[in-house]
Amino acid sequence: MKPREVAGGGRAVEVPPDRLEGFFARFAERHGGIATTSGTPDVVRVTAVDGTTATAAVPFGALEEPSVEALVAHVLRPRRVALLLVRLGGHSVGVARDGKVEISRTDRHLVHGRSAAGGWSQQRFARRRAGQARHALQAAARDAFEVLAPRLSEVDAVVLGGDRRALDELREDRRLAALFARAEPRVLEIGEPSRAVLEEAAGRARNVEITLRDG
Repeated sequence: MKPREVAGGGRAVEVPPDRLEGFFARFAERHGGIATTSGTPDVVRVTAVDGTTATAAVPFGALEEPSVEALVAHVLRPRRVALLLVRLGGHSVGVARDGKVEISRTDRHLVHGRSAAGGWSQQRFARRRAGQARHALQAAARDAFEVLAPRLSEVDAVVLGGDRRALDELREDRRLAALFARAEPRVLEIGEPSRAVLEEAAGRARNVEITLRDG
């Protein structure tokens, strides 16, 4: 994944677990060495001699100590995760172990784009679009409940991806309360959900998101 700009300045990158140690070693080389390492159970912040910072969000629970060594050991552990990817016109759900999808279900639904027309025509179009969106989200909730909810006791976490508004709509479904209670804070940015996108997300779910800010 390419770096993305983040609010407040800086850029975020995703680093796979097996490359995390090397990432911090190269960070130190490029910025004159490491001045301090600090953080909380949920965040590890490395500050270089030149003032540049690399702040890693800890996935899959908390660390006992905020150190690079502890973070690397933490993310290299085997994990099984549930994945819920939703956009307005489709969804893909599944369970993956160490980045490999074991079970999945994907579906797509037609949801028309917005109309530029006015008057009664626009109102009819809006009602039809709202109905299509509602049907698509109902299907996503059904598949999440049928595929993921029965397996929550078998997974280490739930990873979400897609459109935040669509995900917020699903949060209102009481059947999925336990599912969302296990969800990681990060929401993956994805394209239209498909089996291929689900497989990519399964690999990315194990990555560590690191925010870089110049000194």
